[in-house]
Amino acid sequence: MKKKWLLPIFASFMFFTGVGIHDAKAATIADITNTAKAYLGVPYQYGGTNIQTGVDCSAYTQIVFSKLGISLERTSKAQYQQGTAISKDNLKTGDLVFFNTSGSGISHVGIYIGDNSFISATTSSGVKIDKINDPYYWGSRYVGAKRVATFTDNDFGEVKEAEIDFSIYASRGEVALRLANKLQLNTSNTNSSFPDIKPSSKYAGAAEALKKIGVFTGDENGKFNPGSPMTRGQLSKVLVEAFNLKQQGTAEQFADVPNAHWANTYVAILASNKITVGKGDGTFGVNDNVTLAQLDAFIQRLTQ
Repeated sequence: MKKKWLLPIFASFMFFTGVGIHDAKAATIADITNTAKAYLGVPYQYGGTNIQTGVDCSAYTQIVFSKLGISLERTSKAQYQQGTAISKDNLKTGDLVFFNTSGSGISHVGIYIGDNSFISATTSSGVKIDKINDPYYWGSRYVGAKRVATFTDNDFGEVKEAEIDFSIYASRGEVALRLANKLQLNTSNTNSSFPDIKPSSKYAGAAEALKKIGVFTGDENGKFNPGSPMTRGQLSKVLVEAFNLKQQGTAEQFADVPNAHWANTYVAILASNKITVGKGDGTFGVNDNVTLAQLDAFIQRLTQ
């Protein structure tokens, strides 16, 4: 039986197509913003549709909306034909915003996330957050917006039991596998000292190799918990220790990681080494579960 975790369950989603806004409830504002931000740092690739290797702007929006059960067309021009036109003054979180960056019509799309900000896959920096009225670039290239679904206010009602989608989020076992591979560790010893990892487990060699170099020590019961998610704060500690990182001058401060927070030193070291720039809103997301895309982005920056 798969381990289950307490997470807010998305509403019963329906697929949206056509030119209008579907009447059915889609998802909450938190759902669309958290899903969109989960891919911060994913690299840009023209024509790319794989979050592991890179995406273009319309593939990014298509992927994000698909996670919420909403169907978008493949290209920015085709997406501009969906939904209902919305004026800039009436933008709401989750609206698609479109730009002319090529001089020949619609060529870029992003997702409005409030506070005059939008998130998109950019050619220069991959998935990142920008200001929609940026006077140096985006402001003069803005074309319009479309609403393909209406996202509701955060639902603080009942929290139900749901499985974490490990096709999106990184389990502790997957973190171990990818780190051991990138560090080229000897993973031949599968006689794991962690009581919850059998020698036959695909995580056995990686977990033991990382324990040998002091990266993983287990919980209070000595367990590795390979099927558990890992927070961004926990990952910061793992990465600092795995790559033996040191503080490099002054680091950016994040509102959710005060000096008294246990992860402050680790997050500061990552930031000082330009491994993280946070979530684009002044926070690091220290308690957010790490996504596979974020994990790959961190590792890529560490090994460039």
